[in-house]
Parts: sequence; structure tokens; C-alpha cells
Amino acid sequence: MSEVAYFTQEGLDRLKKELHDLKTKDRPFISNQIAEARDKGDLSENAEYHAAKEAQGLLELKISKLEDIVVNAKVVDKSTLDTSKVLILSKVKIKNTGNGATMNYTIVTENEANLKEGKISVNSPVAKGLLGKKVGDKAKVKTPAGEMTFEIVEIML
Repeated sequence: MSEVAYFTQEGLDRLKKELHDLKTKDRPFISNQIAEARDKGDLSENAEYHAAKEAQGLLELKISKLEDIVVNAKVVDKSTLDTSKVLILSKVKIKNTGNGATMNYTIVTENEANLKEGKISVNSPVAKGLLGKKVGDKAKVKTPAGEMTFEIVEIML
């Protein structure tokens, strides 16, 4: 049995759409490639056939993994979350105490992380350092650039 993965409704819907597209668009496309390659003759020396079969295997593996994630997914209801401390789905404004720079992040699941959108994984070093902290608390975080200290300025949902 797989781990339970927590999602926003938006994140789960996006994952379901990706799974649907893989099944309804990519799977038939690869099946057609296999059929076309099979029609070209001797399969033992047919590179196109072997490449298409390998692509099919990778696609089926991805579909299987996504199905497993969707089956075990739980949607987090934002309205039930506590805004007094940093939790998953919290929007956090933090200040780097070293250089004074402020940043805004939303702490999300691994599958929804997107740094361009300001969404960091709950498993990232920064998020791990912030979880459970309250406004005014300082968090020391080990990053690839070295240890940094962040002050929690604001917590929102």
C-alpha cells in the first residue's frame, strides 16, 4: 500500500487530468507506433518497434504510479487549518535575517511544488525548518548555500 499524499483540490484535479491525458492520448499514440513498426517486418531487428515498446513500458509505469497516487490522495480542506503556525498549505512571508530579503512561499505537497509559482515542497529544507513555527519565530535552515536564518513575518491561507 502506498503512502497517503495530501493535495489541494486544484492539485488533485491537475493530477487526474494528467492521468486522463496519458490514458486517452499518449497510450493510443504509442499503440499506433507499435502497430506501424510491426508492419515494417522482422521485429528482431526493428529498432522502431523496440523503441516504441520501451516507450510503452515507461508510459504504463507512469500511469500505474499516478493511479496509485490518485487512489491514496487526500484533499486538505483549507478552512480547517490553523493559521497560528506554519502548516502544509500555509502561505508564509519570511525574512532572511542575514540580508533582510523577504520571500513569500506556499507550502505544498511534493507533487504540487513549483518554485516559479512560489510553491515549495513540504519536504524541502526550508519548509521543514518553517513547519510548526509561529509569527515572530526564527527558523535555522540548512541549505546548499549554508545555514540561513529566517524570521516568520506572516502566516496566511
